[in-house]
Amino acid sequence: MEQPYQLNWFEIVWESMYKGRNPMLVTGVFAFAIHEVIYFGRFLPFLLADQIPQLRQYKLQPHKRNSGLDYWKCTKRVLYCHLLFESPLIFFFHPGATLLGMRISAPFPSWYQIIPQLVVFLILEDFYHYHVHRFMHTPFMYRYVHRIHHEYAAPFGIAAEYAHPIETLILGFGTIGGPLAYHITTHFILQWGPDWDLHMTTMILWMILRLHQVVDAHSGYDFPWSLHHWLPFWAGAEHHDYHHQSYVGNYASSFRWWDYLFGTDIKYRAYRRQQRERIRQQQQQNSGAIRTGDAA
Repeated sequence: MEQPYQLNWFEIVWESMYKGRNPMLVTGVFAFAIHEVIYFGRFLPFLLADQIPQLRQYKLQPHKRNSGLDYWKCTKRVLYCHLLFESPLIFFFHPGATLLGMRISAPFPSWYQIIPQLVVFLILEDFYHYHVHRFMHTPFMYRYVHRIHHEYAAPFGIAAEYAHPIETLILGFGTIGGPLAYHITTHFILQWGPDWDLHMTTMILWMILRLHQVVDAHSGYDFPWSLHHWLPFWAGAEHHDYHHQSYVGNYASSFRWWDYLFGTDIKYRAYRRQQRERIRQQQQQNSGAIRTGDAA
């Protein structure tokens, strides 16, 4: 006889969190708290790096410095957008998703279910973000909406969500729209069964992953261990920093392929080639100077 499934410690804590409480309120408070902790916590290593002179060599725009006033101004606006515009999206996601059959209760989905879902969410969000971000650079949208996000030509981590409220809502929809589209497709159209339904814990993990990605992309640092050095199609700060520096091109959030396919990274690639050529010439000059000194 098959033994009944025994909840693990995390699942027991999860169930106790909801027991006897309003599920929308529990999910909203829990998800919003995680959002704030991850968003500002992910920025702290980059803020620390700003204080270490040895790490300045990894700054993408080392000649530009942001002041404490910049950080404070950015923090105030980000908190304003989080509280007034992002928190309603987080709170009301629960009732909308549950109406569509999203699972809340334990047991949690397995990793072989979660990882493919996260990959799909990344791809869908990147597709949406590329086209919407490109639309944000049309003259009207840039002048009245997107210009705020470009106040910092040399971005830093928490400037990732420094934006006009309209932009916050439009791009925020890309984060929750992909998972909802996935769930509607698998649950109602393909009818894969409950094992592949969207689960709230997967949404929490997706939010954490997305926050790590967006803060890193605005960090202003390109370290030797940055992900794009291992996954060449990953965008990262090295790709997105150029967008803030030049105000055009490199519109995608996670991957490089849409900019490449649509030719919106042509100036970026030319810029990087020029950089590599200058470095090569400098190395040749230094090598020549060393040889001349040895001969003398």
